[in-house]
Amino acid sequence: MNERSVEIPVVMELVIQNQGKRILEVGNVLSNYYNIPHEIVDKYEKAPNVINQDVIDFISKEKYDLIVSISTLEHVGWDEQPQEPAKLLQAIEHLRDHCLAPAGQIVVSLPVGYNKFFDGLLQDGKSPFTTQNFLKRISK
Repeated sequence: MNERSVEIPVVMELVIQNQGKRILEVGNVLSNYYNIPHEIVDKYEKAPNVINQDVIDFISKEKYDLIVSISTLEHVGWDEQPQEPAKLLQAIEHLRDHCLAPAGQIVVSLPVGYNKFFDGLLQDGKSPFTTQNFLKRISK
């Protein structure tokens, strides 16, 4: 009973709607709940069919119609030593410029309150996303 109970159904619905198209998941999350056929890039998690590579170094020969990430991008650059907060923006830009097909879509979930750099972008109106939706937890 955490935020994944909301994030996973929303993202999985998009994955189902895009069956047969090229899909990339950043962070190995959905395969913990579903049998999924799409490609996954995750720097640290060792699992079958997971490409262990930093997202900003990941290059694919073909572009993706859908790129999804569930509570993963907030860790990019933030959980590293030395910390590189702006690496989050580099990752989003890299996905948009080098991995996404021209008519493709990137859908990510990021928690507010974990990555102070990202929180600052939101507060300053400098989010790298064109559309944003928020959920507010009202109980534990």
